Amino acid sequence: MSPTRVVSQPRVAVIGSGAWGTTLALVVARSQPVTLLCASGETAARLVSERRNERRLPGIPLPEAITATADASRLGAAELVIVAVPSAHLRETMTRLGPAIPGGADVLSVAKGLEGGTLRRMSEVIAEAGGIDAGRIAALSGPNLALEIAAGLPASAVVAAVDEPLAERIVARLARREFRLYTNTDVLGVELCGALKNVIAIAAGAADGLGFGDNGKAGLMTRGLAEMMRLGIAAGANPLTFAGLAGIGDIIATCGSRLSRNHRLGEELARGRAWAEIEGSLPGVAEGAYTVDAAIALATRLGVDMPIAREVHNALFEGKSVQRCLVDLLARESKDELADFRGWVDRLGGAGSSSH
Repeated sequence: MSPTRVVSQPRVAVIGSGAWGTTLALVVARSQPVTLLCASGETAARLVSERRNERRLPGIPLPEAITATADASRLGAAELVIVAVPSAHLRETMTRLGPAIPGGADVLSVAKGLEGGTLRRMSEVIAEAGGIDAGRIAALSGPNLALEIAAGLPASAVVAAVDEPLAERIVARLARREFRLYTNTDVLGVELCGALKNVIAIAAGAADGLGFGDNGKAGLMTRGLAEMMRLGIAAGANPLTFAGLAGIGDIIATCGSRLSRNHRLGEELARGRAWAEIEGSLPGVAEGAYTVDAAIALATRLGVDMPIAREVHNALFEGKSVQRCLVDLLARESKDELADFRGWVDRLGGAGSSSH
């Protein structure tokens, strides 16, 4: 009689089978089994039968170590739950699935955005809607183009958590030689970087679409980073976080690559297409379009000027031509480059301990 093969129960679960969720399941599957929780049984059945997620990660096979399912009870054995759900659907998803997440499990948010209306960050939505202690939730962000990571190309990211041992446990589970992870206690700054860089990437894609050249796009990216930092400082984030992987690192990747859905959205806007026409044709979610209005609302609340974000809003929702938007940005009055950051040095001492 042949011995019974023992199949280990997955201790890591990923909620969301989009490009990023599937990619992180692939990363985990290189060393251990993982549950990939899909939004529908139809999607789960397709992934199981085809062993691919061709719509999101074309050409990438899914190993047997990934179990795709729509059964929320499969979360019950998880020690780490990774939440990879688009920002617009996060609250509904966590309200539904929060009770199925084990009380002792670590939770990692890899969603990037700000919730419309509440202006909550993604970790805050997970905590509130899912009934999960905020101290159990970490956030991951960085220059993470999903298709490259799924193909095994090298990448880096930062795991932010107020509780440093939480971040270290997540790094121990997810880090690979080709997926290098760092830690940071500035959850607020890391999440703002992840949300705001997508808005800047739309503008960068538009600049590429109009042929503004490398100098023009570099200037736009740099001033976009300044815009992000102004908001971050006003909100209480550590300014140095914006100089790290979640900030300048992600800006370089998202603003420079055609693998970025936000960059592609900007290019399509530059071709004269309307957001309503573009939205359904993208190979996934361009989070910048769903974040820009919340970012502007937060900036207004904090008394921060965000001219690039406002022009992205105008191009998406007000029918203003991308060319006019960029011309108006170029026509803005010159000023001292560091005028907005005069209080920086005084704040650095306290910002490093930010735990918002």
